[in-house]
Amino acid sequence: MTVQRRTDTKGTVDYVLLILVLILVVFGLVVLYSTSAYNGRVKFADPAYYFKKQFLATSIGLMAMYLVSQIDYRSWMPLAWVGYGISLVLSTAVLFIGDEYNGSKRWLSLGPLSFQPSEFAKLAVVVLLASIVSKNASHMKSWKYMFRTILVVLPIVGLVGTNNLSTAIIILGIAVILIFIANPKFLPFIGLGGLGIGFISIFLSVESYRLERLAIWRNPELYEKGYQTMQGLYAIGSGGIFGVGLGNSMQKLGFVPEAQNDMIFSIICEELGLAGACGVIFLFGLLIWRLMVISTHMQELFGAFLAAGVMGHIMIQVILNIAVVTNTIPNTGITLPFISYGGTSVVFLLAEIGLILSVSREVKKEH
Repeated sequence: MTVQRRTDTKGTVDYVLLILVLILVVFGLVVLYSTSAYNGRVKFADPAYYFKKQFLATSIGLMAMYLVSQIDYRSWMPLAWVGYGISLVLSTAVLFIGDEYNGSKRWLSLGPLSFQPSEFAKLAVVVLLASIVSKNASHMKSWKYMFRTILVVLPIVGLVGTNNLSTAIIILGIAVILIFIANPKFLPFIGLGGLGIGFISIFLSVESYRLERLAIWRNPELYEKGYQTMQGLYAIGSGGIFGVGLGNSMQKLGFVPEAQNDMIFSIICEELGLAGACGVIFLFGLLIWRLMVISTHMQELFGAFLAAGVMGHIMIQVILNIAVVTNTIPNTGITLPFISYGGTSVVFLLAEIGLILSVSREVKKEH
């Protein structure tokens, strides 16, 4: 099916959503520069090294967001299975020819460029599940259809979970959220919850290092690998109410390893304090609320489930990242959306937002 560009002028994008995303993106770049300047200077003799790479990826992401927002979101429905198939191929390729970094094989290289197929898999799963659930919404009260929908995503969950358990949990979480929206009854989710716990338990038991993470989570001070967690907690504790000031963190000076990645929220707490941390959480809360508003006001099911899927993705990822940084759950290596360093992540996150901006045009038409 040919992808069609919008030619109507009746609907406009949701500017509240757009402004919230731009605020998070700009804030993320500022905090990233502050957090990564020391590592950039030490490793690459350039304090702006990480900032420049993230700025380039963000620019590409903003361009992708604009282009996707101009395309009628319905055009992606016939391509849902194609995108999912590509994600399976890419995730399989990672197992054989992927690049390893910090002990994790999650990247594929294309010449000088590298990217994480798992980030594309999240978007592909959102589109596929939105398509499946919207077409079978009337059947989702049936256990058969619910479990069939979950089974569709298990192959990608298994492939991604081999090297990236946190992303596998996010994908599984997106599926559960969309199914729950289609059938908001709690009893069937006891079965789904048992299936999910069983599936995750298998992955935990296959590799000994995953079980070791549970022990580190309970007593991080007793393990060498608990060093990052302990330093992150020191950063959070030393920030106080209003922080030590932007750029004045001590923990980012080599104490928190790779502070610009998964642990960037701890540096936000140190530099901007409890007030800054609450401000960031508030911004994400507004973003999630806006996605929920778009979803609930859409009459067309595919668009409604797309918005719900992106909402679920961002919500789960934010909760997991902050929970890891505060040692509420074991370390899973998940980034903070729009803020942590990661080019692939920000590109596909912004592409997802572009998709929902396209959906939001229909909300304007209906009201």
